[in-house]
Amino acid sequence: MKIIVTGAAGFIGSNIVKALNERGEDRIIAVDNLTRADKFKNLVDCEIDDYLDKTQFVERFTKGAFGKVRAVFHEGACSDTMETDGRYMMDNNFCFSRAVLDACQAQRAQFLYASSAAIYGGSTRFVESREVEAPLNVYGYSKFLFDQVIRRRLPTAESQIAGFRYFNVYGQRETHKGRMASVAFHNFNQFRAEGRVKLFGEYDGYRPGEQTRDFVSVEDVVKVNLFFFEHPEKTGIFNLGSGRAQPFNDIATSVINALRAMEGKPALTLGEQVKEGLINYIPFPDALRGRYQCFTQADLTKLRAAGYDAPFLTVQEGVDRYVRWLAQ
Repeated sequence: MKIIVTGAAGFIGSNIVKALNERGEDRIIAVDNLTRADKFKNLVDCEIDDYLDKTQFVERFTKGAFGKVRAVFHEGACSDTMETDGRYMMDNNFCFSRAVLDACQAQRAQFLYASSAAIYGGSTRFVESREVEAPLNVYGYSKFLFDQVIRRRLPTAESQIAGFRYFNVYGQRETHKGRMASVAFHNFNQFRAEGRVKLFGEYDGYRPGEQTRDFVSVEDVVKVNLFFFEHPEKTGIFNLGSGRAQPFNDIATSVINALRAMEGKPALTLGEQVKEGLINYIPFPDALRGRYQCFTQADLTKLRAAGYDAPFLTVQEGVDRYVRWLAQ
């Protein structure tokens, strides 16, 4: 049976393809939009059975052109939280996703899809419950609206539906994302280029660099996806973060210390890095005031109840591994 991965040349999609290969799966149909051609590099070391542009995919899938499909990992989406074209966003993230869902249900294929923590907006609670969901941008709204469709569909679903609300994911194969790449990626490149990392200063009661997010390694994101792939009886919408909020300072210090270790230099504390000018704080941008999440932390109660009990990498562990990969 075949497996389909949408957004296959993207960040999380390509990591899923690679992980499937490592489990002996190579009858994979990769679906993407390679208008940004440099994404192809994410698939160079992967084995796939076929490639389709997203504009051709849904119609062919609906008609059963691929034969028996076991599962669809639906990672394809516009993930630019600054995108203001609502029509484009809804077409990509809502309408396309709904068509893929309908085709999966008709063919009784597993449907594992990317949702987003952006659904929570400015909330201070991060639990999979309608009353705390208040997206701040059209990206978050597109994901929110699709999750509402899923909630209505789950009671009568013909096959597995599992959605994952990704928090701040970082890791291998995100280079093509440009400004939307993770903080770890940007800290790495900035330190390499300038010998320092710049972080936001004090804002909304948070000290410089202490705005706090749930940073989760793409390695863990893939492991959760594959856990549900192996357990098609498990359905629902689940937070996918580390369950551990850590400040941006932790990302910066981890990046710097990983690079220092590769040069045979000792690790430095945050205070030492600031004192030596390796971390600089800049005024918080006016353009982000009132539109910025200063705190996120996934409530993993539902994920753990579904049986996923593996530990998640800390920022220090995951960033160190990521930096060593980037430096290759």
